[in-house]
Amino acid sequence: MLSPAEIAAKHTARLFRAGETLITQGLEGGDLYVLTEGRLGVERDGVRIATISNPGAVIGEMAVVLGTASTATVKAETDVRVQVIADARQVLQADPALTFQIAWLIAQRLDATSAYLVKLTKESAGKPELGIFGKLLAALHAPTDAEYVAVGRGDLFDKSSGV
Repeated sequence: MLSPAEIAAKHTARLFRAGETLITQGLEGGDLYVLTEGRLGVERDGVRIATISNPGAVIGEMAVVLGTASTATVKAETDVRVQVIADARQVLQADPALTFQIAWLIAQRLDATSAYLVKLTKESAGKPELGIFGKLLAALHAPTDAEYVAVGRGDLFDKSSGV
């Protein structure tokens, strides 16, 4: 099975200079980026959440798979070279190998997030913030019917609990 980097190699290469924005939170997504070289910073709602510097890293998959606006802003911290898979949703529908790779990536991130939330929940036992960790874990593992059921950010925050 080909990696996302191998699949992306046949797509357009693009250079972003340090400080340039690849993805802007709230704007329509649609393209996947596969990092070839450089370092990216990821920010969501004004909070820095990640640095990406591993060649072969996939960026933009959440908006593509969910068919939503981008959920984070991604900027080049150094000069960055990426392969761009334009109109990636259509490409994913036609390429089962790439679709599996993206599903694997998302599942891996969900597993890491769930494990971290469990750790935080254990560390916060008896503290007021425990409520939010429980809600996050429940949202991550919410059962779905035959169709995808989106969990909104508002569903995670209960004003009566103070979190």
